[in-house]
Amino acid sequence: MTKKHDAIFDDVLSGIGSEKTTAKKDRGAGRFLKRGNAIGDKLSGDVDEKTLMWVDPKRCRMWDRHNRIYDLLNEENCADLIEGIQQQGRQEFPAIVRRVHGEEGIDYEVICGARRHFAISWLRENNFPQYKYLIEARDLSDEEAFRLADVENRDRSDISDYERACDYAAAIKLYYDGKQKTMAQRLQVSEGWLSRYLYLAKLPQEVVAAFPTPNDLKELHARALKPLLANPKSREAVVERAEWLSSMRAATGLKDGEPWAEATKVVEDLKRAGQLKPSKRKPSVPPTHIYHAPDMEHTITRKDTARNITLEISKDVPAADLRVLLDKFLLDRSEDL
Repeated sequence: MTKKHDAIFDDVLSGIGSEKTTAKKDRGAGRFLKRGNAIGDKLSGDVDEKTLMWVDPKRCRMWDRHNRIYDLLNEENCADLIEGIQQQGRQEFPAIVRRVHGEEGIDYEVICGARRHFAISWLRENNFPQYKYLIEARDLSDEEAFRLADVENRDRSDISDYERACDYAAAIKLYYDGKQKTMAQRLQVSEGWLSRYLYLAKLPQEVVAAFPTPNDLKELHARALKPLLANPKSREAVVERAEWLSSMRAATGLKDGEPWAEATKVVEDLKRAGQLKPSKRKPSVPPTHIYHAPDMEHTITRKDTARNITLEISKDVPAADLRVLLDKFLLDRSEDL
Protein backbone atom coordinates (compact mmCIF):
# COMPACT_ATOMS: atom_id res chain seq x y z
CA MET A 1 0.00 0.00 0.00
CA THR A 2 1.07 3.64 -0.48
CA LYS A 3 2.04 5.93 2.38
CA LYS A 4 -1.31 7.67 1.96
CA HIS A 5 -3.15 4.41 2.48
CA ASP A 6 -0.87 3.57 5.45
CA ALA A 7 -1.79 6.89 7.00
CA ILE A 8 -5.49 6.11 6.61
CA PHE A 9 -5.07 2.74 8.31
CA ASP A 10 -2.94 4.28 11.04
CA ASP A 11 -5.66 6.85 11.59
CA VAL A 12 -8.31 4.15 11.84
CA LEU A 13 -6.36 1.71 14.03
CA SER A 14 -4.53 4.13 16.33
CA GLY A 15 -7.58 4.79 18.49
CA ILE A 16 -8.52 1.19 19.27
CA GLY A 17 -9.01 0.88 23.01
CA SER A 18 -8.87 4.65 23.53
CA GLU A 19 -12.02 6.68 24.17
CA LYS A 20 -10.23 9.99 23.53
CA THR A 21 -9.60 9.24 19.87
CA THR A 22 -13.02 7.85 18.98
CA ALA A 23 -14.01 10.89 16.89
CA LYS A 24 -10.73 10.80 14.95
CA LYS A 25 -11.21 7.09 14.28
CA ASP A 26 -14.72 7.65 12.98
CA ARG A 27 -13.59 10.42 10.63
CA GLY A 28 -10.80 8.26 9.25
CA ALA A 29 -13.13 5.31 8.74
CA GLY A 30 -15.62 7.58 6.98
CA ARG A 31 -12.96 8.83 4.60
CA PHE A 32 -11.82 5.29 3.87
CA LEU A 33 -15.35 4.00 3.20
CA LYS A 34 -16.26 7.04 1.09
CA ARG A 35 -13.20 6.59 -1.10
CA GLY A 36 -13.82 2.87 -1.37
CA ASN A 37 -17.41 3.46 -2.47
CA ALA A 38 -16.34 6.07 -5.03
CA ILE A 39 -13.76 3.72 -6.54
CA GLY A 40 -16.32 0.92 -6.66
CA ASP A 41 -18.92 3.13 -8.36
CA LYS A 42 -16.44 4.24 -10.98
CA LEU A 43 -15.30 0.69 -11.73
CA SER A 44 -18.87 -0.55 -11.95
CA GLY A 45 -19.84 2.19 -14.42
CA ASP A 46 -22.35 3.82 -12.05
CA VAL A 47 -20.39 7.08 -12.06
CA ASP A 48 -19.36 8.95 -15.20
CA GLU A 49 -16.69 11.48 -14.32
CA LYS A 50 -16.51 14.63 -16.45
CA THR A 51 -13.81 17.25 -16.64
CA LEU A 52 -15.04 20.83 -16.53
CA MET A 53 -12.86 23.80 -17.36
CA TRP A 54 -13.05 27.55 -16.83
CA VAL A 55 -11.80 29.37 -19.93
CA ASP A 56 -11.75 32.78 -21.54
CA PRO A 57 -14.82 32.88 -23.87
CA LYS A 58 -12.58 34.39 -26.56
CA ARG A 59 -10.98 30.97 -26.91
CA CYS A 60 -14.35 29.60 -28.04
CA ARG A 61 -16.36 30.18 -31.19
CA MET A 62 -19.78 28.92 -32.24
CA TRP A 63 -19.98 25.65 -34.16
CA ASP A 64 -20.77 26.34 -37.82
CA ARG A 65 -23.95 24.27 -37.44
CA HIS A 66 -25.04 25.85 -34.15
CA ASN A 67 -28.82 26.22 -33.98
CA ARG A 68 -28.86 29.81 -32.75
CA ILE A 69 -28.42 33.01 -34.72
CA TYR A 70 -25.67 34.39 -32.48
CA ASP A 71 -25.85 37.88 -33.99
CA LEU A 72 -29.40 38.26 -32.64
CA LEU A 73 -28.26 37.81 -29.02
CA ASN A 74 -28.05 41.03 -27.03
CA GLU A 75 -28.10 42.40 -23.50
CA GLU A 76 -31.90 42.56 -23.52
CA ASN A 77 -32.74 38.99 -24.58
CA CYS A 78 -29.95 37.58 -22.36
CA ALA A 79 -30.76 39.79 -19.35
CA ASP A 80 -32.17 36.91 -17.27
CA LEU A 81 -29.04 34.84 -17.77
CA ILE A 82 -26.67 37.74 -17.07
CA GLU A 83 -28.54 38.53 -13.86
CA GLY A 84 -28.55 34.87 -12.79
CA ILE A 85 -24.80 34.53 -13.28
CA GLN A 86 -24.19 37.67 -11.22
CA GLN A 87 -26.45 36.42 -8.42
CA GLN A 88 -24.72 33.01 -8.32
CA GLY A 89 -21.28 34.51 -8.74
CA ARG A 90 -20.50 32.17 -11.63
CA GLN A 91 -21.96 30.18 -14.52
CA GLU A 92 -23.75 27.17 -13.05
CA PHE A 93 -24.15 24.83 -16.03
CA PRO A 94 -21.31 24.03 -18.43
CA ALA A 95 -21.50 24.62 -22.17
CA ILE A 96 -20.81 21.58 -24.35
CA VAL A 97 -17.86 22.12 -26.69
CA ARG A 98 -15.57 20.24 -29.06
CA ARG A 99 -11.86 20.80 -29.37
CA VAL A 100 -10.57 22.74 -32.36
CA HIS A 101 -7.12 22.12 -33.80
CA GLY A 102 -5.00 24.36 -36.00
CA GLU A 103 -7.07 27.52 -35.58
CA GLU A 104 -5.11 30.39 -34.10
CA GLY A 105 -6.57 31.81 -30.89
CA ILE A 106 -9.41 29.27 -30.84
CA ASP A 107 -9.37 26.06 -28.82
CA TYR A 108 -13.04 25.07 -28.76
CA GLU A 109 -16.26 25.31 -30.76
CA VAL A 110 -19.54 25.64 -28.87
CA ILE A 111 -22.19 22.97 -29.49
CA CYS A 112 -24.57 24.02 -26.70
CA GLY A 113 -24.24 27.25 -24.76
CA ALA A 114 -24.41 30.26 -27.08
CA ARG A 115 -26.37 32.40 -24.62
CA ARG A 116 -24.00 31.47 -21.79
CA HIS A 117 -21.09 32.44 -24.05
CA PHE A 118 -22.69 35.80 -24.82
CA ALA A 119 -23.54 36.45 -21.16
CA ILE A 120 -20.01 35.74 -19.90
CA SER A 121 -18.47 37.74 -22.76
CA TRP A 122 -20.77 40.68 -22.01
CA LEU A 123 -19.93 40.62 -18.30
CA ARG A 124 -16.18 40.53 -18.99
CA GLU A 125 -16.52 43.46 -21.38
CA ASN A 126 -18.57 45.43 -18.84
CA ASN A 127 -16.26 45.63 -15.81
CA PHE A 128 -16.60 42.03 -14.56
CA PRO A 129 -13.38 40.38 -15.81
CA GLN A 130 -13.47 37.76 -13.02
CA TYR A 131 -16.13 35.71 -14.81
CA LYS A 132 -15.01 32.81 -16.98
CA TYR A 133 -16.82 30.45 -19.33
CA LEU A 134 -17.53 27.00 -17.89
CA ILE A 135 -17.19 24.26 -20.52
CA GLU A 136 -17.24 20.50 -20.91
CA ALA A 137 -15.30 19.16 -23.90
CA ARG A 138 -16.72 16.10 -25.63
CA ASP A 139 -15.76 13.97 -28.62
CA LEU A 140 -18.86 14.11 -30.86
CA SER A 141 -19.67 13.49 -34.51
CA ASP A 142 -21.56 16.25 -36.33
CA GLU A 143 -24.79 14.25 -36.19
CA GLU A 144 -24.36 13.59 -32.46
CA ALA A 145 -23.62 17.28 -31.92
CA PHE A 146 -26.78 18.22 -33.80
CA ARG A 147 -28.96 15.88 -31.76
CA LEU A 148 -27.39 16.99 -28.48
CA ALA A 149 -28.04 20.65 -29.27
CA ASP A 150 -31.58 19.86 -30.34
CA VAL A 151 -32.39 17.93 -27.15
CA GLU A 152 -31.05 20.74 -24.99
CA ASN A 153 -32.98 23.48 -26.77
CA ARG A 154 -36.15 21.79 -28.05
CA ASP A 155 -38.43 22.88 -25.21
CA ARG A 156 -36.76 26.21 -24.50
CA SER A 157 -38.62 29.37 -25.39
CA ASP A 158 -35.44 31.40 -25.89
CA ILE A 159 -34.65 29.64 -29.17
CA SER A 160 -37.03 30.63 -31.93
CA ASP A 161 -39.10 28.38 -34.15
CA TYR A 162 -37.35 29.80 -37.20
CA GLU A 163 -33.87 29.04 -35.82
CA ARG A 164 -34.98 25.48 -35.09
CA ALA A 165 -36.58 25.13 -38.53
CA CYS A 166 -33.44 26.26 -40.36
CA ASP A 167 -31.36 23.89 -38.25
CA TYR A 168 -33.65 20.98 -39.17
CA ALA A 169 -33.68 21.89 -42.87
CA ALA A 170 -29.89 21.78 -43.00
CA ALA A 171 -29.62 18.64 -40.86
CA ILE A 172 -31.99 16.53 -42.97
CA LYS A 173 -29.68 17.04 -45.96
CA LEU A 174 -26.38 16.74 -44.08
CA TYR A 175 -27.07 13.76 -41.82
CA TYR A 176 -30.18 11.90 -43.02
CA ASP A 177 -29.97 11.86 -46.85
CA GLY A 178 -33.12 13.94 -47.09
CA LYS A 179 -35.19 11.21 -45.40
CA GLN A 180 -37.75 12.77 -43.12
CA LYS A 181 -38.78 9.46 -41.55
CA THR A 182 -35.20 8.60 -40.58
CA MET A 183 -34.64 12.02 -39.07
CA ALA A 184 -37.89 11.88 -37.09
CA GLN A 185 -36.91 8.50 -35.67
CA ARG A 186 -33.46 9.75 -34.62
CA LEU A 187 -34.96 12.83 -32.96
CA GLN A 188 -37.82 10.76 -31.49
CA VAL A 189 -40.51 13.09 -32.83
CA SER A 190 -43.47 12.51 -35.16
CA GLU A 191 -43.08 13.04 -38.90
CA GLY A 192 -45.97 15.49 -38.84
CA TRP A 193 -44.32 17.64 -36.18
CA LEU A 194 -41.04 17.63 -38.08
CA SER A 195 -42.68 18.43 -41.43
CA ARG A 196 -44.21 21.62 -40.02
CA TYR A 197 -40.78 22.94 -39.06
CA LEU A 198 -39.29 21.91 -42.39
CA TYR A 199 -42.04 23.89 -44.15
CA LEU A 200 -41.30 26.93 -41.98
CA ALA A 201 -37.70 26.89 -43.23
CA LYS A 202 -38.97 26.96 -46.83
CA LEU A 203 -40.88 30.23 -46.50
CA PRO A 204 -39.88 32.83 -49.12
CA GLN A 205 -37.20 35.16 -47.78
CA GLU A 206 -39.45 38.11 -48.60
CA VAL A 207 -42.00 36.74 -46.12
CA VAL A 208 -39.35 36.14 -43.45
CA ALA A 209 -38.07 39.70 -43.89
CA ALA A 210 -41.59 41.07 -43.35
CA PHE A 211 -41.40 40.13 -39.65
CA PRO A 212 -39.67 42.41 -37.13
CA THR A 213 -36.92 39.76 -36.72
CA PRO A 214 -36.67 36.13 -37.86
CA ASN A 215 -37.06 35.13 -34.21
CA ASP A 216 -40.60 36.56 -34.23
CA LEU A 217 -41.64 34.09 -36.92
CA LYS A 218 -43.48 31.08 -35.45
CA GLU A 219 -44.40 27.70 -36.87
CA LEU A 220 -48.10 28.54 -36.49
CA HIS A 221 -47.57 31.65 -38.66
CA ALA A 222 -46.25 29.44 -41.46
CA ARG A 223 -49.29 27.19 -41.10
CA ALA A 224 -51.63 30.18 -41.44
CA LEU A 225 -49.90 31.33 -44.63
CA LYS A 226 -49.42 27.90 -46.21
CA PRO A 227 -52.72 27.74 -48.20
CA LEU A 228 -52.09 31.20 -49.64
CA LEU A 229 -48.52 30.38 -50.63
CA ALA A 230 -49.64 27.18 -52.35
CA ASN A 231 -51.70 29.13 -54.90
CA PRO A 232 -49.49 30.92 -57.49
CA LYS A 233 -51.73 34.00 -57.70
CA SER A 234 -52.22 34.50 -53.97
CA ARG A 235 -48.53 33.68 -53.37
CA GLU A 236 -47.56 36.53 -55.66
CA ALA A 237 -49.84 38.89 -53.74
CA VAL A 238 -48.46 37.75 -50.36
CA VAL A 239 -44.83 38.14 -51.44
CA GLU A 240 -45.52 41.57 -52.92
CA ARG A 241 -47.17 42.71 -49.67
CA ALA A 242 -44.32 41.24 -47.61
CA GLU A 243 -41.80 43.30 -49.58
CA TRP A 244 -43.85 46.42 -48.91
CA LEU A 245 -44.01 45.69 -45.16
CA SER A 246 -40.26 45.19 -44.86
CA SER A 247 -39.53 48.36 -46.84
CA MET A 248 -41.87 50.40 -44.65
CA ARG A 249 -40.28 49.07 -41.47
CA ALA A 250 -36.82 49.89 -42.83
CA ALA A 251 -37.97 53.41 -43.63
CA THR A 252 -39.96 54.22 -40.49
CA GLY A 253 -38.85 51.76 -37.79
CA LEU A 254 -41.00 49.67 -35.44
CA LYS A 255 -43.80 52.13 -34.71
CA ASP A 256 -46.55 50.86 -32.43
CA GLY A 257 -49.77 50.13 -34.22
CA GLU A 258 -48.23 49.76 -37.66
CA PRO A 259 -48.84 46.42 -39.42
CA TRP A 260 -45.09 45.74 -39.73
CA ALA A 261 -44.38 46.25 -36.01
CA GLU A 262 -45.79 42.98 -34.59
CA ALA A 263 -45.67 39.40 -35.85
CA THR A 264 -49.42 38.81 -35.43
CA LYS A 265 -50.23 41.97 -37.38
CA VAL A 266 -47.81 40.95 -40.13
CA VAL A 267 -49.62 37.61 -40.51
CA GLU A 268 -53.04 39.27 -40.58
CA ASP A 269 -51.86 41.77 -43.20
CA LEU A 270 -50.33 39.08 -45.41
CA LYS A 271 -53.48 36.94 -45.16
CA ARG A 272 -55.64 39.85 -46.27
CA ALA A 273 -53.32 40.47 -49.20
CA GLY A 274 -53.52 36.83 -50.25
CA GLN A 275 -57.30 36.62 -50.16
CA LEU A 276 -57.90 37.65 -53.78
CA LYS A 277 -61.24 39.20 -54.61
CA PRO A 278 -63.28 37.03 -56.98
CA SER A 279 -63.39 38.55 -60.44
CA LYS A 280 -66.74 39.82 -61.65
CA ARG A 281 -68.14 37.43 -64.20
CA LYS A 282 -69.23 38.98 -67.42
CA PRO A 283 -72.80 38.11 -68.38
CA SER A 284 -72.82 35.19 -70.71
CA VAL A 285 -73.77 35.89 -74.33
CA PRO A 286 -76.11 33.26 -75.70
CA PRO A 287 -74.81 31.52 -78.82
CA THR A 288 -76.28 32.92 -82.03
CA HIS A 289 -76.77 31.73 -85.59
CA ILE A 290 -77.88 33.77 -88.60
CA TYR A 291 -79.97 32.20 -91.36
CA HIS A 292 -79.86 33.76 -94.79
CA ALA A 293 -80.51 32.72 -98.37
CA PRO A 294 -79.02 33.74 -101.73
CA ASP A 295 -80.40 36.89 -103.27
CA MET A 296 -82.19 37.73 -100.05
CA GLU A 297 -81.66 40.93 -98.16
CA HIS A 298 -83.28 39.78 -94.91
CA THR A 299 -82.10 37.22 -92.34
CA ILE A 300 -83.29 35.41 -89.22
CA THR A 301 -81.10 35.53 -86.08
CA ARG A 302 -81.33 32.56 -83.73
CA LYS A 303 -80.29 32.87 -80.05
CA ASP A 304 -80.12 29.82 -77.82
CA THR A 305 -80.41 29.81 -74.02
CA ALA A 306 -80.63 26.90 -71.59
CA ARG A 307 -84.40 26.61 -72.00
CA ASN A 308 -85.44 28.68 -75.02
CA ILE A 309 -84.69 29.48 -78.62
CA THR A 310 -85.35 33.03 -79.75
CA LEU A 311 -85.76 34.01 -83.40
CA GLU A 312 -85.29 37.65 -84.32
CA ILE A 313 -87.11 38.54 -87.56
CA SER A 314 -87.40 41.92 -89.18
CA LYS A 315 -90.97 43.25 -89.46
CA ASP A 316 -90.70 44.06 -93.14
CA VAL A 317 -89.40 40.69 -94.34
CA PRO A 318 -91.57 39.41 -97.20
CA ALA A 319 -93.61 36.27 -96.54
CA ALA A 320 -91.90 34.30 -99.32
CA ASP A 321 -88.47 35.10 -97.90
CA LEU A 322 -89.67 34.28 -94.39
CA ARG A 323 -90.81 30.80 -95.51
CA VAL A 324 -87.37 30.09 -97.03
CA LEU A 325 -85.54 31.24 -93.90
CA LEU A 326 -87.87 29.31 -91.57
CA ASP A 327 -87.32 26.18 -93.64
CA LYS A 328 -83.60 26.60 -93.08
CA PHE A 329 -84.21 26.98 -89.36
CA LEU A 330 -86.48 23.91 -89.20
CA LEU A 331 -83.97 21.85 -91.12
CA ASP A 332 -81.20 22.95 -88.77
CA ARG A 333 -83.40 22.25 -85.75
CA SER A 334 -84.28 18.73 -86.93
CA GLU A 335 -80.55 17.94 -87.15
CA ASP A 336 -80.09 19.04 -83.51
CA LEU A 337 -82.82 16.68 -82.24
